[in-house]
Amino acid sequence: MSLTTDLAQIDAANASGKPPVVFIHGLWLLPSSWQRWAQLFRDAGYAPVVPGWPDDPDTVEEANTHPEVFANKSVGQVADHFCDLIGKLDRRPAIIGHSFGGLIAQISAGRGLAGVTVAIDPAPFRGVLPLPVSALRVASAVIGNPANYHRAVPLTYEQFRYGFANAVSEQEARDLYATFAVPASGEPLFQAATANLNPWTEAKVDTGNPERGPLLIISGEKDHTVPWAIAHAAYRQQKDNSSVTEIAEIPGRGHSLTIDSGWREVADTALGFVQRFH
Repeated sequence: MSLTTDLAQIDAANASGKPPVVFIHGLWLLPSSWQRWAQLFRDAGYAPVVPGWPDDPDTVEEANTHPEVFANKSVGQVADHFCDLIGKLDRRPAIIGHSFGGLIAQISAGRGLAGVTVAIDPAPFRGVLPLPVSALRVASAVIGNPANYHRAVPLTYEQFRYGFANAVSEQEARDLYATFAVPASGEPLFQAATANLNPWTEAKVDTGNPERGPLLIISGEKDHTVPWAIAHAAYRQQKDNSSVTEIAEIPGRGHSLTIDSGWREVADTALGFVQRFH
């Protein structure tokens, strides 16, 4: 998705006069993964903006044909990209992010750019200490090979089934893999894995900023990639902020909770929180 397209979305949101909501995807997905969410929020009176990471292709087919475009995208680079785009909105938006998008959403909120934030199964940041076995197994698909730091790394179906689609049927898992899965930059996973060892890490959040705004963290009960222990540790890091901080667990859901057949329950939970504050 080109920067021109992203800027056009921002112009349209500003022109609409409606409260904007920005959706931020995580690794192994594209902005198109938010299509149903954007329509739900549009129907609820919001102006959705669904930007890509730098150099995101428009389609899954294009992404799998040219995986190299995903390589060498760091947390800091991606966060600055989104914060620059968000800063072009006329009013502070709701920001909704999934996985590494949830980390970017919290970074943006910590910079005072969010009216309200929903972080769904967010990737960990410095200060989030738990390392559950399932999360290590998912990350090892990338960080098990140091050369992947500078590569774009696809998931095999088996890795996607375990890391994303463990809580859906075999057929749905295969459909989700074919419809949504794309390669991803290896660098953010190395950054998250070493965040607590590196005082200068880019995987950090200003949890104390009083301008952060209300925050909801959503956790999928059966998520292997970001289990409850990680999501709840992020909540504990954030809960002393002067703004409202809440956490909700969605029963029976894995990391694919934003894209699978149960997406609407998660989206309604996010929408309800956003409507309380935005």
